[in-house]
Amino acid sequence: MNSQPNILYIHSHDTGRFLQPYGFQVPTPNIQLLADQGVLFREAFCAAPTCSGSRASLLTGLHCHNNGMLGLAHRGWKLNDYEQHWVHTLRRAGYSSTLIGEQHISVDPGVIGYDEMVDVDSNHAENVAPLTIETLRRAPAEPWFMSVGFFETHRDFFAPTSVRDTLYSLPPENLPDIGATRRDVAAFKASARSLDHGVGAVLHALHDFDLVENTLVICTTDHGVAFPGAKATLFDRGIGVMMIVRGPGGFTGGKVLDAPVSHLDVFPTLCELAGVEAPEWLQGSSLMPLVRGDVDRLHEAIFAETTFHAAYQPHRAARTERWKYIRRFDDYEHPILANCDDSASKDLLVAAGWGDQLVPEEQLYDLVLDPAEGQNRSTDPACGEALAEMRGRLDAWMRETDDPLLDGPVEPPPGAALNEQWQISPNDPVRIVQSA
Repeated sequence: MNSQPNILYIHSHDTGRFLQPYGFQVPTPNIQLLADQGVLFREAFCAAPTCSGSRASLLTGLHCHNNGMLGLAHRGWKLNDYEQHWVHTLRRAGYSSTLIGEQHISVDPGVIGYDEMVDVDSNHAENVAPLTIETLRRAPAEPWFMSVGFFETHRDFFAPTSVRDTLYSLPPENLPDIGATRRDVAAFKASARSLDHGVGAVLHALHDFDLVENTLVICTTDHGVAFPGAKATLFDRGIGVMMIVRGPGGFTGGKVLDAPVSHLDVFPTLCELAGVEAPEWLQGSSLMPLVRGDVDRLHEAIFAETTFHAAYQPHRAARTERWKYIRRFDDYEHPILANCDDSASKDLLVAAGWGDQLVPEEQLYDLVLDPAEGQNRSTDPACGEALAEMRGRLDAWMRETDDPLLDGPVEPPPGAALNEQWQISPNDPVRIVQSA
């Protein structure tokens, strides 16, 4: 057996932690089995709650404002340097690399640097899983890295397949529990079932081809679920992600770790397991001391950001185990509805006046007394010390990482497609940014 593990990176769209292993009534038995056999990170966070930004940060080990992916790839953003993608570092350690399905960090996947790209008709599990099985059947000499990306659970969701789900599903905690939202969750569950079937088929192939023992499986998603108040927000509903790892290096035993970790920590972990020197630019920390039990935590604080999604949204956040601090860096004081995917749940909130609500410049939440992040304490004198501490943490991080927001508004690249902040839907007409 090769001492370097094969690496299978399985990822989905917009799943958050809204799955069975995290306690939700969303049956995903194959993903649950992975958790039962591996290590589940209960408090894992993405670096940006947007599709391209989160993946870019995971794959480069850099925050979005450092790797260049400040918006969506299909709307005009690119990495500053695709050589920073981890396939290039793994190649130095002897790894071959294969891309199957979703990737979302480039309009042209050829620029990323994979050795092999498998053509797929769509990125849904029904197409991606069989091609992955066939690729594993003829897997190259070890070690190899394989990226397997499923479109599920991105909107549009599948049609609900269970009357019981439609009647009884509980919506996310920030949404009203009525028929429209329950049906919306039932549709999410149908997509989650498809995702789980795809994951299960790939995991089964590892067993069939005797690849389990020396394959590290990383199962995660880009960001929170595509419901209002989650995806594209800096609440935990937006930045909290499933992250389950199984395989060599101590990722066994059905362990659950509560220490906060970041997607940025995966790249340095892979370097340690692959026996390759970690690039100097990495901004995360290896998970190995935590998995081995050498430390109780890796980070005093986790940081996340949004700059562009469908529309401009310059927000930054710092999170400790006790406090969440979110700051808005522009003058638009209302929710940016175009950054929320269209849905029945969104229609309900828009009709009730969601777009007229005010978004404070600063938000401070006590994650122990208010884990749902519903009571902004930034103006509470009793929280003045916590506010000052979290302001300081965010400011220090932005300065240490040369965040361009410190110098004023961030300009989009020429050719970028943008919605206006006041628009309601990402499907409203866009503005194409012209060259200066």
